[in-house]
Amino acid sequence: MSTPDEAPTAPPTRPPRPTRTARYVIALDVGGTGMKAALIGTGNELLHEARRATGRERGPEAVVEGVLDFAAELRAVGLERYGTEPSAAGVAVPGIVDDERGVAVFSANLGWRDVPFRALLSERLGRGRAAGLAPLPVALGHDVRTGGLAEGRIGAGEGVDRYLFVPLGTGIAGAIGIGTTVEPGAHGSAGEIGHIVVRPDGPPCGCGQRGCLERLASASAVGAAWAEACGNPEATAADAAKAVTSGDPRAAKVWAEAIDALATGLVTGLTLLDPRTLIIGGGLAEAGDTLFVPLREAVREKVTFQPLPAIVPAALGDAAGCLGAGLLAWDLLTAEVASR
Repeated sequence: MSTPDEAPTAPPTRPPRPTRTARYVIALDVGGTGMKAALIGTGNELLHEARRATGRERGPEAVVEGVLDFAAELRAVGLERYGTEPSAAGVAVPGIVDDERGVAVFSANLGWRDVPFRALLSERLGRGRAAGLAPLPVALGHDVRTGGLAEGRIGAGEGVDRYLFVPLGTGIAGAIGIGTTVEPGAHGSAGEIGHIVVRPDGPPCGCGQRGCLERLASASAVGAAWAEACGNPEATAADAAKAVTSGDPRAAKVWAEAIDALATGLVTGLTLLDPRTLIIGGGLAEAGDTLFVPLREAVREKVTFQPLPAIVPAALGDAAGCLGAGLLAWDLLTAEVASR
């Protein structure tokens, strides 16, 4: 028995038992350099997260196999942790995507063509499933549209009827949000705002044009411009932003030119689409007010008759792709139930 001056001996601690959940989906976000994956619950909660390199230097076939292996590993985690099979899977990939057929048509960064991801993932994730279970439902989506879907439903665009999501990363693309959906276009290429020409005499773009928005205002473009201006080949857009805040006139010039090009492209987008909100994400948005204060002013100066939308930072960060892939998976299940 303990005396009044002694604390009772605490019982030995035990590791918590795995949480059991009735349903979850596998979500993958495949990028040019890295892949993010998650198990996502019915309330869009991230139950488990994992990352790994895409490994594009190994070639397109190896990348595809790596995606399939990663998904299979997530299934194994789910089985061990929750004791149940995943309800569905969703995957977001870059490039041109045929959502309806579940085919990754083309990716310049990853080098693949006409990859039937829906069929491949359904087969790989179906192996080992209990006899009598139906094939696993799989949804495929474009990476930026998928991230935009998440921002629209559970992020910065929640409750907004019309929005344009524009991540500023290695390149620039856009997702056109209409209510709780994202418009894919007639051929799966809607929202390619990065290939609006903003400087006709500008640098050549891989798409075949000159002066595209992403060649002047993406994070990679800003980083390259600052690297040239400061003489450090390793400099990045984040370094440029820091130099701007410290008052470096060279950085201020690089930054102002990028902001002006970005504002020109965004005004073209809002002229065509009339969004209520512009949601800006990607690596460049991490500069915060260093980006948003001058960008809002530049857009304000360029509009004439166009209603000025709210310009806000994305809310979900780099989790948007996985969360959006999870939403695609849950939507697929909802549609299957409704069709019965």
